Amino acid sequence: MAHQWRFFRSGGFDQVRLDKIEDWQHLSELDPKLWAALSCPVKGLEFDARTMSYLDTDHDGRVRIVEVKAAVAWALSVLQTPQILLSGNELPLAAINTQTEAGQKLHASAKRILQNLGKADAAVLTVADTEDLAQIFPADQLNGDGIITVELASSEDIKLLINTLLSLGIQKVDRSGALGIDETQLTEFVDAGQALIDWRAQGASISTAFAEKTAEVYQLVTALDAKVSDFFVRCQLAAYDNNATAALNASAENYAALAGQLLSSSGSDSSALPLATVNAQGQLPLTKGVHPHWAAALADLQQAVGAQWQGKASLEQADWLALKALLQPYAEWLASQPVNQAVNLEPELLVTLLAKPTLDAAYALMAADLAQQSEAETVLEVDKLVRYQANLRDLLRNFVNFENFYSLEKPAIFQNGRLYIDGRSCDLCLAVNDGGKHSKLAALSGTYLLYVDCVRQATGEKKSIVAAMTAGDAGNLMVGRNGVFYDMNGVDWDATVTQIVSNPISIREAFFTPYQRIGRMISDQIQKFAAAKDKDLEAKSAAGVGGAAKIAETPAPKAAAPAPFDVAKFAGIFAAIGLAIGAIGTALASVVTSFLGLVWWQMPLALLGIVLFVSGPSMLLAWFKLRARNLAPLLDANGWAVNTNAKLSLSFGAKLTAMATIPVGSSRMLTDPYESTSYAKYWLFLVALISIAGWAWSQGYLSKLL
Repeated sequence: MAHQWRFFRSGGFDQVRLDKIEDWQHLSELDPKLWAALSCPVKGLEFDARTMSYLDTDHDGRVRIVEVKAAVAWALSVLQTPQILLSGNELPLAAINTQTEAGQKLHASAKRILQNLGKADAAVLTVADTEDLAQIFPADQLNGDGIITVELASSEDIKLLINTLLSLGIQKVDRSGALGIDETQLTEFVDAGQALIDWRAQGASISTAFAEKTAEVYQLVTALDAKVSDFFVRCQLAAYDNNATAALNASAENYAALAGQLLSSSGSDSSALPLATVNAQGQLPLTKGVHPHWAAALADLQQAVGAQWQGKASLEQADWLALKALLQPYAEWLASQPVNQAVNLEPELLVTLLAKPTLDAAYALMAADLAQQSEAETVLEVDKLVRYQANLRDLLRNFVNFENFYSLEKPAIFQNGRLYIDGRSCDLCLAVNDGGKHSKLAALSGTYLLYVDCVRQATGEKKSIVAAMTAGDAGNLMVGRNGVFYDMNGVDWDATVTQIVSNPISIREAFFTPYQRIGRMISDQIQKFAAAKDKDLEAKSAAGVGGAAKIAETPAPKAAAPAPFDVAKFAGIFAAIGLAIGAIGTALASVVTSFLGLVWWQMPLALLGIVLFVSGPSMLLAWFKLRARNLAPLLDANGWAVNTNAKLSLSFGAKLTAMATIPVGSSRMLTDPYESTSYAKYWLFLVALISIAGWAWSQGYLSKLL
């Protein structure tokens, strides 16, 4: 018989209930189309990170439906009382199914963990017991990961080997948390070190004419080669054309430029000059007549080569080429040097590290560690079971359904904390990495969003969040506004608004929006008119002052006769003003007369109609947008794959964003001594009184009284 699923409706969609263990046992049969989410990211959630790593079996940074099903099925298979998955944060050892081989191993490993923790008599395991893997897997004990640490080493030679590799950056983190090396790393180092040893042995066998001074001769030749080659080419050109000799040597101008400088034999001021005086014979002197900058190096080279240049006072190009040919095998061997991390080690140390007894012992220790792999992985499975028992139900209530979010009993795993700003608190806060990228998709949620940068001044930590405003109005929310953010651990962060995605927040806000717009429009127009008049007055004043100055400087002209008074023009102006006032008065009189002509019960309906005419379209548009307000784009922008249209209704939004309210029973002093005096209420009272009097007159009540 098929399992009888039960559903509850929240957020505008049907969500499956998972409050019975039978629901868990048949979870693999639930149609994926009925799951609230298809996948979620491993990071960025207020959820146990190690539990998420256990769920992410393919290590791609995401948890999918198939992985959740596998986790639930495994947890059910190793428990003989699976009901403990529905509640509690402790794993009773008696709940493990010891009737299976896997259960027996889990039970034995759980007992061993408690024994290592000094709690051999305990009957339950908690997340706190398995939190510190260093206590479960001490660095000086085999733990099955194939990584050997200094603490695990059985001899000083192995310790030296491990420490040397660690100093070279060759390292891996052991299950204990300590640094060590594995077989692959050791093999790569041995291959690299042996290649270096073989290369050095090859160098010793190279026959050269300079024996132990070969390296010295090679370095000197390399340093001088460019300058010597330059000299011989200049000599060849001089032999080709005697007229070029003077130009190829230093000119008087060159020396004149150097005359005023502080010269040095090791400086570069004169380094551009030829190595020696260029001559058609192509003779390079070895002693006298050599540029001071290279004279010492050339002398050292002559001494190092010994018999090769014995008795020579100068060199020809053939002598230099012959010397380079003798060094060619050494140069080729030097160029073939292996480039690896072992190259910086002393040759004697490298030979010691690669000694066969040391390597054999290290490989044997790794093999012994790997032999404990099965037992160690069982210990990790105990940790996995403990965490599944404590956390799996919360994951299902945030993945299969969104019960945690809509029940408001506890925050959902995607909620990051609470933001206080502008007299309100917001509970729908999500962590974001890139606000600009996130907002492009999140804007489709139809929600008013604040992107906020959070900083802890004490530590310099930074993070970014997005907060959804789901009740109240925009108020004084603006970019740059400051607030305080409290994360799930109760730690406070300085918060600053950096970006706003504007959308309707409430019907109440939509009601007043048209009047606010009209008020802003009138205010803007008045300010523009006042500014224009002020500017015009300033310009006229400046012109008047300038004109007065000119008049004062020039003789006064003969006074002109005053212009005659234009009666027609003056009358026309007043006629136009009168017509405008009359038109306005007629319109107002018509409106007032029409309103006063209504039956008394029709008057409030007329006022209501006017209000609806002004605010109705804005309220209707806001109502449609608020009904479509959706959680899914917010989560999708964070890497989720939400599988439903999770609504954020008006009533639910009022729970997510709380406005400042005065507690019930509080006393208030309504008199503000610094409040600006306003006569608006008196004018309103006067208008209302006149309106009532006019209505009473139109109905004949005043004539009866009089």
